[in-house]
Amino acid sequence: MYNASMRKLTIDERTTILRCLTEGNSINSTSRICSVSKLTVLRLLVDVGTLCADLHDELVQNLDSKRVEVDELWSFVGCKGKSKKAGKIGDGDAWTWVGIDAESKLIVAYLVGLRELSYAYDFIGDIADRMRHRIQLTSDGLKMYVTAVLDTFGLDNIDFAQLVKLYGPSEDRAGQARYSPAECIGCLVRPMSGEPDPKYISTSFSERMNLTTRMCNRRFTRLTNAFSKKWRNHEHAIALHYFIYNFCRKHLTLGTTPAMAAGITDRVWKIEDLVGMLVERESQNKCHGRINRADRT
Repeated sequence: MYNASMRKLTIDERTTILRCLTEGNSINSTSRICSVSKLTVLRLLVDVGTLCADLHDELVQNLDSKRVEVDELWSFVGCKGKSKKAGKIGDGDAWTWVGIDAESKLIVAYLVGLRELSYAYDFIGDIADRMRHRIQLTSDGLKMYVTAVLDTFGLDNIDFAQLVKLYGPSEDRAGQARYSPAECIGCLVRPMSGEPDPKYISTSFSERMNLTTRMCNRRFTRLTNAFSKKWRNHEHAIALHYFIYNFCRKHLTLGTTPAMAAGITDRVWKIEDLVGMLVERESQNKCHGRINRADRT
């Protein structure tokens, strides 16, 4: 929806706000740095997040991926699930399901939701719809993946394996260590269907992507008060983050963006390009609103 307040922001101002949001700044700090109101930042986030989600669905299609790793990234909206009592509807744990191409490092699909079977089906189905060929898929030991993957792809149409990490005791951890996972003492490989290549049964890239998300998106930073207060804003922030990662930010290992490495674009996008598309969409929505009003008179 077109926000009239956005007319007060120049392209440079919008670009600066988006740079702040995608470099680990909170809404409040972005508001102070850019000398704009918190409401203005949030309205811009909603508009650009919607645009990024639409662009992802339009551009990230017909992929030639060979190996995909999937994982889930925990965060929360409003309050943590274990402390939720009679809070607002939607408050609690929020899981981001994410799949990454192990070669191009492209985020092929993501979904914000709960750690439930219905979301696993939606997430795996989204991955399947974006692929052109048979893939090798690796997940962690979450049992929901087995049902969702085999029902979606079929037993003979995917090379699927799970990598189950084994952790040591966690009773003795104290201080800041209690917020970190227990020490990994080994891994258990479980081939589930097809013939997955043992050399590529790994979730290292998906786990490294989770670290990137926590570093670049303030809403995922642990032990802060910058967590999302509304589910919708959480979804928009994630859509913005993954689009910038895919299309605008050069991967240090690849030397180019994941989108270029995957062959779905021929250039490195700039945040200014995204802002320009947002301005064009707002102009179209505004003109469309004028046409509708003329039709009613």
